Amino acid sequence: MSDLLAAWSDAEGAARARDLFSATYGGAPAGVWAAPGRVNIVGEHTDYNGGLCLPIALPHRTFVALRPRADRTARFVSAQEPGVREVDLDAVAPAGAPGAVEGWPAYAAGVAWALEHEGLARPGQIPGFDLAVDSCVPYGAGLSSSAALECAVAVALDDVAGLGLGADDAGRARLAAACVRAENDIAGAPTGGMDQAASLRARAGHALLLDCRDGAARHVPLDLGAADLALLVMDTRAPHRLVDGQYARRRQVCEDAAGVLGVPSLREVADDFMVGETTPEEVLARLDDAEQRRRVRHVISEIARVRFLVTRLDQAPGDQLQGWALDKVAWALDASHTSLRDDYEVSSPELDLAVETARRLGAHGARMTGGGFGGSAIALVDADRARDVATGVAGAFAAAGYAPPAFLLASAAAPAGPVTA
Repeated sequence: MSDLLAAWSDAEGAARARDLFSATYGGAPAGVWAAPGRVNIVGEHTDYNGGLCLPIALPHRTFVALRPRADRTARFVSAQEPGVREVDLDAVAPAGAPGAVEGWPAYAAGVAWALEHEGLARPGQIPGFDLAVDSCVPYGAGLSSSAALECAVAVALDDVAGLGLGADDAGRARLAAACVRAENDIAGAPTGGMDQAASLRARAGHALLLDCRDGAARHVPLDLGAADLALLVMDTRAPHRLVDGQYARRRQVCEDAAGVLGVPSLREVADDFMVGETTPEEVLARLDDAEQRRRVRHVISEIARVRFLVTRLDQAPGDQLQGWALDKVAWALDASHTSLRDDYEVSSPELDLAVETARRLGAHGARMTGGGFGGSAIALVDADRARDVATGVAGAFAAAGYAPPAFLLASAAAPAGPVTA
């Protein structure tokens, strides 16, 4: 029987962060804040195309203990990395430029930089700080461990600097934008914004329907437990790297295709398709490049799948998610994986094996999730079958000679904020 990676309670996570802080810097932090990882139910590689996506926040969170300083020095320590790093916040520079912050502290220092460069704080308003980090969000699994770190730091700095942005959704949307800029500009890692929005704007017991064109969000009730279902996350432990050019290449192809089609983003094409102004075949016929046709077909069909799935969830909330409604959800998940594998070409042998094995063992739909090229897949399973499916997938990986996968159960959890435990 395969073990499931448990999420820490707020009390455990806060204690870990506080203990690391005290052991490293002495004394107590001003507080502890936490932010969740995320898993995307459907709507992959749509965010940077102005599309729709449907993530949930995970119960697995990154915890940060922070204490402001009287200068502009920031010090960083993580339970997951050795040593203490020190950064001058006045010298932070974009990735690749002189003064660029190396390694994981770039994500945290980048948030302080972005809050000021986005105009959310006055120059110099963000104080220096001592920071200690501990996390139960699996690293490199495609579950947004980097966004969880950024968003935990964002709500911490929002509180200690008195910005007041975390009090409502509009302010949290602005914090999310700052985190996106931190990751893109300072860490030098590509992100479209879904991860940060999910971590900061989610709601417990709900999926987040996010419109990445205008930032609008709606919370869609999602209580899988009421239907005796569970969302099994299968971390393939295959290398998950989005900085090797593959993600950027697909983003550029989509932007080039939008230019050929004469639209600001592929979202406009998807909208025209939905209202009957055109068909996918007519759109694809206008593209001479075969790679562009494949990428565009995925994006417009994936946006349609988000709309389809949200309609099904609205019609069959909670314990009504069964029978035909469950079959429709399964179709959306399965079709998404096929599209990501064949048209967007971001799957991997490990992801395909996890998905195929879960389906064979009775999953109600399964697909890769996250950016791809490794990382995780999800399977919607009967709650009492989750461990059996995990065991079967682990056995299939062993037979194929792959590294042992890891598993966790995802439930729609709360967003980033202070920890009072």
